[in-house]
Amino acid sequence: MQYTLIDAGVNLTNHQFDGQHQEVLARAKEVGVKHMLIIGCDISSSEESFILAARYGQYASAGIHPHDAKTATSELEQQLTKLAQNEQVIAIGECGLDYNRDFSPRDLQRAVFRRQLALAEKLNLPVYLHERDASDDMLAILNEFTVRGVLHCFTGDAQALAGYLKLGLYIGITGWVCDERRGKELQQLIPSIPIERLLIETDAPFLIPRTVKPKPKSRRNEPALLHYVCDTLAQLYGVSACEVAKHTSDNFNRLFGLEKK
Repeated sequence: MQYTLIDAGVNLTNHQFDGQHQEVLARAKEVGVKHMLIIGCDISSSEESFILAARYGQYASAGIHPHDAKTATSELEQQLTKLAQNEQVIAIGECGLDYNRDFSPRDLQRAVFRRQLALAEKLNLPVYLHERDASDDMLAILNEFTVRGVLHCFTGDAQALAGYLKLGLYIGITGWVCDERRGKELQQLIPSIPIERLLIETDAPFLIPRTVKPKPKSRRNEPALLHYVCDTLAQLYGVSACEVAKHTSDNFNRLFGLEKK
């Protein structure tokens, strides 16, 4: 591999990686994925993400996913603030709205999302955002705050994309873009995303690229497969994979304030 990559979103605390963290990270490093953001989805996984990030020299986020909004307590701000004091924790999230599955009531999702945006604003940290079938409410709530961040795993439409870009957000693209079936609309939107605002991520163990060759026996995604996303994006932008790698790494470091580290 002639270039290095940063995976802007990995669910390394997922049970599919239990007992295999070192091997997964070693495979990633072998193909040039040197850094990654380990995602926190509730207090427990946020604590575990921080521990893994500290152990392996990576980065972590801390937050409550909309699916888990119902688990948030009155101590949420205190818990996240404590985690955010660690240098490995560089973002608040994964937070946002998910009206696709509605695992938590929508009013509760909105309330917990606002609390995390207010905290990110207070702590001057970027937000790591999740949105499914909720772009109107998402944009309306984001407009109530002054935050910077990334819309993780973007799969929305042109209108939602325009709204997020207008807010100055970065856009995270996963292996969804490698799917010739359900990723078709996203593929058409890629040139509309300024390459200076692009991040790439696996969202592993989910969303394994359909372009992986030879076809893997397991459907488990992992950071070592990030270059398949990079290659597809390079084709869609009409540039080299090396250029996509450089831009997305620079973007990651700029967004999360890591340029001098």
